[in-house]
Amino acid sequence: MAIAEEGRNIMSEEDEALVLDSVREFLKRDVAPYARELEAKDEYPQAIADKMAELGLFGTTIGTEYGGLGLSCATFAKIMEEIASVWMSVGGIIGAHLVMARAVEHFASDEMKKEYLPKFASGELRGGIALTEPGAGTDLQGIRTRADRDGGDYVINGEKMWITNSMKGNILAVLAKTDPKAEPAHKGMSLILVPREAGYKPSKLEKLGYRGVDTCGIEFTDVRVPQKNLIGGEEGRGLQQILNGLEQGRINVAARGVGVARASLEEALAYAQTRKTFGKPICEHQSIQIKLADMATRLEAARLLTEQAARAYDEGRRSDMEAGMAKLFATEAAMENSAEAMRIHGAYGYSKEYNVERFYRDAPLLAIGEGTNELQRIIIAKQLVKRNPV
Repeated sequence: MAIAEEGRNIMSEEDEALVLDSVREFLKRDVAPYARELEAKDEYPQAIADKMAELGLFGTTIGTEYGGLGLSCATFAKIMEEIASVWMSVGGIIGAHLVMARAVEHFASDEMKKEYLPKFASGELRGGIALTEPGAGTDLQGIRTRADRDGGDYVINGEKMWITNSMKGNILAVLAKTDPKAEPAHKGMSLILVPREAGYKPSKLEKLGYRGVDTCGIEFTDVRVPQKNLIGGEEGRGLQQILNGLEQGRINVAARGVGVARASLEEALAYAQTRKTFGKPICEHQSIQIKLADMATRLEAARLLTEQAARAYDEGRRSDMEAGMAKLFATEAAMENSAEAMRIHGAYGYSKEYNVERFYRDAPLLAIGEGTNELQRIIIAKQLVKRNPV
């Protein structure tokens, strides 16, 4: 396995196949047998998360100089597809963590990188990003959480909502206003590392799907952290820093969409060959064949868009349009394939006895998270115009 600059692994197809085989073995042994029970109880998969740390998955895209695996976004996307095809929630544990790690790796001081990235890579510190609020989701410039200076500290007050890894994790990258009067608003926003021990209070949210993973609302009441925890050391750069990481985040969500779309097709295809009506397997009925063909075509198109976005990202090209296209199409493919899988299963698809009901509940989160699909369409359109001026 050759090592590229900046601690990135240039993997041959054989090396990548070995990595993916080890992930599949982990999923088969440590995730699949427990997913249904843990999901039904909405219980955090602590043993699974710890095993992911042992495998180095918390450092998947963190550079090798900091103890990470240094894998490309393309390989990361394939790993996320494999995970989501077994239990989508598990992918969220490392997905949110790695967006936080990217912000530190690309924008923090050398001192902060050396202090935090090895702990992020090992899973000693596990966390995510605290962006959205009760009144500000897609419109991040509308956040109200403040970080005011007090001596050598920031004192943080406000609320966050829908934050992954905020209860079982132990650190968050928090987007807050350090200059509430700044115009435009993004120039007054900063990204600050806040450890759990600083005193923020998470409260678990009950969800339709994406169960097991800890998604919380958070209260910050006079939460104090040192000013050295400001990522990049300069106020007013927080939105820019996090938007850069969200390109990787959207590719991650797209890959999970591919995984759910794939699992839905696999379950539907297997069921259609064993379930019989009118004296023959339902896969021989034309109406079912049309559904299976459309599901397979959506899956392949979603995977290709995700691979294209990951390649652009790895090559250092601007990839917000490509990531937006992948996220939009792959998550809609997950929505459509999960619904069609349920229909193919008939009444059994509505039963918890089969996995398709879980896919049907998990898919909507993908269409909403990391920027709604409506927002992706706006991003795509704006980039189309910008890249193709008359």
